[in-house]
Amino acid sequence: MKVHVFKSKEMIDQEVATLIVSKINAKPNFVIGLATGSTPLGIYQELISLYQQNKVSFKDVTSFNLDEYVGLEKMHPQSYRYYMNHHLFSKTDFNVENTFFPGETSENYDLLIASKGGIDLQILGIGGNGHIAFNEPGTSFDALTHETLLAHQTRLDNSRFFNSLEEVPTKALTMGLGSIMCAKEIILVATGLNKAEAVKSMIEGDINVNCPASILQNHINVHIYLDEDAASLLEGN
Repeated sequence: MKVHVFKSKEMIDQEVATLIVSKINAKPNFVIGLATGSTPLGIYQELISLYQQNKVSFKDVTSFNLDEYVGLEKMHPQSYRYYMNHHLFSKTDFNVENTFFPGETSENYDLLIASKGGIDLQILGIGGNGHIAFNEPGTSFDALTHETLLAHQTRLDNSRFFNSLEEVPTKALTMGLGSIMCAKEIILVATGLNKAEAVKSMIEGDINVNCPASILQNHINVHIYLDEDAASLLEGN
């Protein structure tokens, strides 16, 4: 793991977006793994800005999203397909036919990823309990894309996007930890004091299913981007 600490989330967003653009410009048919939630929003805004400046084209890029709720229509305002359309795809030249989500195709998601040459770069966030995507504590490190029950804390965290906790789906389809580990490169972004404990467990703790993100210690090409708050509990920080 290579850990990069920045003074602000804005600096991280700019750094990661610039890195993504350089990789796409070097390989136009780049395959990227995308995340949702609040963590990547700034990165997507920076990508839109760079696109508007004619510094990148996404027309030949293929994307695979990490997860999707079970039971929401594709265009439900809280579906992750809607999120990506609203926050990135519709504001750039992504070819929507080259954007994929779990559950939208009858084809096995992991085989579909493999058929596109695998994911060149996977973007991740981390939950307060150490989950990545919807891989909650206790998930097998070998799991591929699967349906999972959402932990109460995860539903509580996500309820801010819904009118009430009752509206938050109880299940989701998610790329498994085994799927994520197949990416050629991984960037994980974490900001804020509320992520500091999970970040410490991920980087300095034992590799343990109780902190799903700890499996990233075994990946050969992982970059962790943190602000000072998220890095505050790391030794030597």
